[in-house]
Amino acid sequence: MMSLGNDQGPGWPGGRRPVSTSGLPPSAWLTFLLVLLFLAGLFFWVGMRLYRWAVPTPPLLNPQAQPRQVTPREGLDAEEQEAVELFKKVSPSVVNVDTVAKVKRAPWDDRIFEFKAGTGSGFMWDDEGRMVTNFHVVAEAYSQPHLALRVVLADRSAYDAVIVGVAPDYDLAVIQFAPHDFPPRSKIRKIELTSSEDLQVGYKAFAIGNPFGLSLTMTKGIISALGRVIDSPAGTPIPGVIQHSAAINPGNSGGPLLDRFGRLIGVNTAITTPSQHGGNVGIGFAIPSDTVNEVVTQLIRTGRLLRPDLGIKLYDQRRLRQAGFDRGVMIAQVIPDGPADRAGLRGIRRNPRTGLLEPGDLILAINGQPVDNIEDYERLLRSLKPGSIARLTVERGERTFEVEVIVGGT
Repeated sequence: MMSLGNDQGPGWPGGRRPVSTSGLPPSAWLTFLLVLLFLAGLFFWVGMRLYRWAVPTPPLLNPQAQPRQVTPREGLDAEEQEAVELFKKVSPSVVNVDTVAKVKRAPWDDRIFEFKAGTGSGFMWDDEGRMVTNFHVVAEAYSQPHLALRVVLADRSAYDAVIVGVAPDYDLAVIQFAPHDFPPRSKIRKIELTSSEDLQVGYKAFAIGNPFGLSLTMTKGIISALGRVIDSPAGTPIPGVIQHSAAINPGNSGGPLLDRFGRLIGVNTAITTPSQHGGNVGIGFAIPSDTVNEVVTQLIRTGRLLRPDLGIKLYDQRRLRQAGFDRGVMIAQVIPDGPADRAGLRGIRRNPRTGLLEPGDLILAINGQPVDNIEDYERLLRSLKPGSIARLTVERGERTFEVEVIVGGT
């Protein structure tokens, strides 16, 4: 039996009908957000206008402007003082070495025009106006008569120069002011020289030169390594080279590498760079001052460098190893009346009784340094001085002995 007046139907749990609610559609929410963004932008614009009105922008020009007062410079620290004094001391000795081409613009025009064909660095060596630079700096002028050398001093005065002598094997050259264009003696300031024998990794190193034509540029670094080997323009190795981190670039070639007292310890010669036309990456190489001193002295004396020579020709190394000789280098021929001949050394020869070939003397060491191949022999030979005595360890048949040879020169 139904009960009248009761609105709770049996079909709804709890006896109540759910209340119906309806939410805003997505388009209404989007409109609401756009309005908010518009109002925020409007408030920002109005705020900026009010700020600019309240805080006026200063004028671009001020007729009453005065120079600013400067803060007085404080004293130099020890390292700065060291660098400043070094530059003042050495810069008058450093020069630009320019290769100059002199040409006529046209056959009917007798006027001579000049243009710079190359540039490098150098430094004054002695009181007679001789200067030292790299061979590759003057190589074109050395081989091409229409090119000339011009030296620019620290005061920017320029003078013609001539080549005294070159040593391509060590990438060194000596030049001198031309007799017709010699500067006043007061401008000749030879550089101070020290030995490179006792250098150590970590010592300070300074370079002064002409990188990219920027005259009298000084940079600073340290000696990074000793005893490096680089190739010379002649294709031969240059031993004992100094590696350093003072920034050097094209144009620094031939310039001095200095210790902290401003004394020459090397001649800047080459850099290692990732690309052919790249700049400094902190790896520079300098020919040590002891080598420079020896080579330059020979060039001044004779105009050329005497190469150490023992008066022998070596047997082919590949055939020597195939013949069962696993070390040393063999003398194939002894130059008559040469150093080795006078010391009693023998080359390959035919036995007069049997008619068979006999091996030549096998060189195993030079001055106690082992000779395992031709490269070792060439490297050790280059370290010898003409006129000095070299001790060779030699194997002849079953006998090993030492012999002294007076080094010759060619």
